[in-house]
Amino acid sequence: MLDNRERSKGASIINRMIGAARLRVSTFEDVEADRSATRQAVVVVIAVAIATGVPTAMAGPETAGGIGNLLFGVAVGLVGWAIWAWATYLVGTKLLSTPQTHADWGQLARALAFAQSPGVLKIFGAVPVIGLPLFIAVSLWQFVGMVIAVRQALDYNSTRRAIGVVFLAGIPYIVLMAILLGGAEG
Repeated sequence: MLDNRERSKGASIINRMIGAARLRVSTFEDVEADRSATRQAVVVVIAVAIATGVPTAMAGPETAGGIGNLLFGVAVGLVGWAIWAWATYLVGTKLLSTPQTHADWGQLARALAFAQSPGVLKIFGAVPVIGLPLFIAVSLWQFVGMVIAVRQALDYNSTRRAIGVVFLAGIPYIVLMAILLGGAEG
């Protein structure tokens, strides 16, 4: 009989994305523990970046840069994910660690990537009237997923501590992304 770790190695990316979108703790534990899920995590980040960028690309020539901007958005999504994971790792394991905190960057990066799974729904952001409310709702959903991912990956007992890590890690992430995106525009 296979134990849970052996079973999880064959888990499909779709099932994991659905589990993460349903905010299932077991899904976050699964991807955290499965080193082979890193490729799947990269695919999730790319899919969410594309889904987020498509509505902008469809908005019209005055606001969109076409496929070039979409590809740039995917690159920024991947870099942003890596920066976010490093910032979260440093804050969570150095600044707000607990005696139970045991994690490496990969564990946190995989869990944070899958926390973004609801972001594939951002592709519907181009739909008139519901686009902006949907974008906001999905972003809040992703935030809740990130808190669960951080709590599980860093072995916290406290959701409040995980919320603190997400907020504190957001500061260097926002600064670095502003520099990255500001440099691209200039």
